Amino acid sequence: KQKKKSSLKKKKKMPQQRFPKIEILSIQPHHIQFILSETDTSMANAIRRIMIAEVPTLAIDLVEYAENSSVLNDEYIAHRLGLLPIRYVPEGSMRGGDCHTAFLPHTECVCYDRCPRCSVEFELDVDFDKVNMTRPDQDRDLPLTVTSRDLISNNILVAPAHFLNEEEQDEAHDEGISIVKLGPGQNLKLKAIARMGISKEHAKWCPVAVATYRFWPIITINDEACQMLTMEQKQELVEACPDRILELDEITGNLVAVENAYEMATYTEDLKVAQDAMKKRPEDDDFVKVEPSTDRFVFSVETTGAMDAEEVLFSALRVLKDRMNYLAAEVEKLKD
Repeated sequence: KQKKKSSLKKKKKMPQQRFPKIEILSIQPHHIQFILSETDTSMANAIRRIMIAEVPTLAIDLVEYAENSSVLNDEYIAHRLGLLPIRYVPEGSMRGGDCHTAFLPHTECVCYDRCPRCSVEFELDVDFDKVNMTRPDQDRDLPLTVTSRDLISNNILVAPAHFLNEEEQDEAHDEGISIVKLGPGQNLKLKAIARMGISKEHAKWCPVAVATYRFWPIITINDEACQMLTMEQKQELVEACPDRILELDEITGNLVAVENAYEMATYTEDLKVAQDAMKKRPEDDDFVKVEPSTDRFVFSVETTGAMDAEEVLFSALRVLKDRMNYLAAEVEKLKD
């Protein structure tokens, strides 16, 4: 008798494949709010951390002084210059974009010291006595504020971001970001060199002022259980929640979630405590459940002005893709 050999193949459980999606809620040059869905916290946190620490931007990295007779020492002014947001606007565009294709990191450039491929030079030369002669009579006794507009770039595509938006520009008293104030007989002359880098190396290269996400709230209202409540009790539930994510429908009188609940939900215990006190038995179902979603996140990103908010997101996704491609290539090498 021939014995048939049977082998049971172990079924390998493949990880659940995800297809993340992005839905834009609001977008402005300096701010973007979007929903990242159909993924988990690992992906959400990776995007957030990349936007903060690994999106390349330009920042002043070296300052050479010719003269400084202001009240601030050289190191203090150099620090202030380093924190100025430097904006790269690609040719034919109006938006602050990703500079990684236009510049090389200084450590990777083959030049001896610096060149247009790896750096941008800014010159600043302000003399109080000379400028004061052109000022209105009522301003001549006041200190002269040196701002980011006094920095002259040798690259027409690169300039400091003087204001975050038009509203800030209209409300500002200065012509740009203040650097130092000069008095009679004082002047400041220097050359500043901007280079490309990432915030993981130094915070001055960070393109965002705020990059946060919050969990999308899943609000479940038990209509059947709520029918046992009086209008006073329903109103008490509305007021018990400090986030004000609930309201009473004017027509039906039922509890409903407000439209912008995702912006206000903080998952406090106040609502839970209030409805526990209204239950006849502790084991009864909750009237309202507010739970954080595990696959839907609301992002809020505000830039420093160096890049448009939309470009920061695109750049972060590009960096993440490049990292994944690099990892895949290294894994293939290990197989060989």
